[in-house]
Amino acid sequence: MPYIDAGGVSTYYEVDGAGEPLILLHGGTAPIETLAAQRAALSRRYRVWLPERRAQGRTGDVDGPITYELMAADTAAFMDAMAIGRAHFVGWSDGANVSMVLATMQPQRIRSLVLVGGNFHYSGLTAEFVETARAATPETWFPPLNAMNQALSPDGPAHFAVALEKLTTMWLAGPTLTPAELARVEVPALVLVGDNDVITLEHTVELYRSLPNAQLCVVPGASHGVLVEKPALANGIILDFLTSVGEGPTESAEVASP
Repeated sequence: MPYIDAGGVSTYYEVDGAGEPLILLHGGTAPIETLAAQRAALSRRYRVWLPERRAQGRTGDVDGPITYELMAADTAAFMDAMAIGRAHFVGWSDGANVSMVLATMQPQRIRSLVLVGGNFHYSGLTAEFVETARAATPETWFPPLNAMNQALSPDGPAHFAVALEKLTTMWLAGPTLTPAELARVEVPALVLVGDNDVITLEHTVELYRSLPNAQLCVVPGASHGVLVEKPALANGIILDFLTSVGEGPTESAEVASP
């Protein structure tokens, strides 16, 4: 199975398709299998890279807490390891948050952003989700995701309890980006959510308004799981956005680095 050392994290990844590089980032506790529909659609036009982040899927845990800043640094290290200088980013949930944090830390890495169900600050979570996260255990968290992580983790099934505690702690305290930081992210961005997301609509609109070159799409009759609930619709919207961004030069890591 393909692993690469990305900043000290033995990172599992898969890659598909050909064309401009596109990094497809999964949601929290959601291995890359949950992005199968997006992978199939996007890889017809792009070189799609799918890394699994620390303590999730087939990537093992690392001592210490999990934070969005650490996972953004891991993603940058993954790009360095694979000689990807600049890429389109499509991130779902935590994947969207990691993409936003990376865009504020290392903007030269980003060609465009598709942020699906993302929140730039933890205050954007609904009260219902906050309660769910506070009470989360391996028995009560979404059973299909539990089963997938326990089956795939190189740390063994029992470690999912440790990973889940680290992730819920992170969700309740991060990210902590500000509108002023987002205002400096000048790349084209698409903010896409379901109309019944775990991110409040008010927060989503603030995210959209804070990004200077953003588009907004609210999908009716969809939840935080919009990518699996309405994959054909979501994929069409994402591809339409990416096409509008246009083709850019393929850059090596050396070219894109400051």
